[in-house]
Amino acid sequence: MTLPIFTASGDPGPSFADLLKRTRPSDALPERPHDLAITHGTTVLGVRYADGVVMAGDRRATSGNLIAHKTMEKVFPADRFSGVAIAGAAGPAVEMVKLFQLQLEHYEKVEGAVLSLEGKANQLGQMVRNNLPAAMQGLAVVPLFAGYDVRRQEGRLFEYDVTGGRYEEQHHVASGSGSLHAGTVVKLGYRDGLSRDEAIDLVVHALYRAAEEDSATGGPDLIRGIFPVVATISAEGYQRVDDTELRTRVEAIVAGGALG
Repeated sequence: MTLPIFTASGDPGPSFADLLKRTRPSDALPERPHDLAITHGTTVLGVRYADGVVMAGDRRATSGNLIAHKTMEKVFPADRFSGVAIAGAAGPAVEMVKLFQLQLEHYEKVEGAVLSLEGKANQLGQMVRNNLPAAMQGLAVVPLFAGYDVRRQEGRLFEYDVTGGRYEEQHHVASGSGSLHAGTVVKLGYRDGLSRDEAIDLVVHALYRAAEEDSATGGPDLIRGIFPVVATISAEGYQRVDDTELRTRVEAIVAGGALG
């Protein structure tokens, strides 16, 4: 067997898939069709506040240039003291969350103790790493993980890259297509020791601004009653903020001109 030789202009480079295409077309890896409709979740973020963390996500899911869903859930409880927010391919992301929830519950039942927050973050990172082959085909999942560390008695935030790399953030974090705009709003409005109400107002404002600049991010809809999913995680556990409270907050912010 001899190694193939390519001209400078025909070199496939480091891509094994491109090498197969040129040398063994019959064995080439299948490609994802360009017209395959994949639903994607978009903007999610997390902010630390005095008593724990706040997680939030908009409700819009897109498929190419189309709005696939207007009320998608992107923030989920992982267990009593932690939560996951998803961005990326919606189908694999939701399945990953369900499996993660099951694994944490299974660990607790088998071991008779709750996995540490650090252990939960590591476990989710391994799941993201295992999804890398699918991510290379366009089905990337990039979650955020947050929780209340009962040992340290403080809220903690973690973000991931597509390879499963785990990075802890000290104050706030955002992911998804509108993360640049939402993260900028949070960065400008954040300060140490935010109260629960201030942190919720900040994330709602950030998602609204992101929706103004990013078509894949959906803002609060007072007419249809569609509001972001917002949850707090503290010593009292995971608690989703009721839509009635969010409506009152959005109306107050709009009336005050902050969202004008």
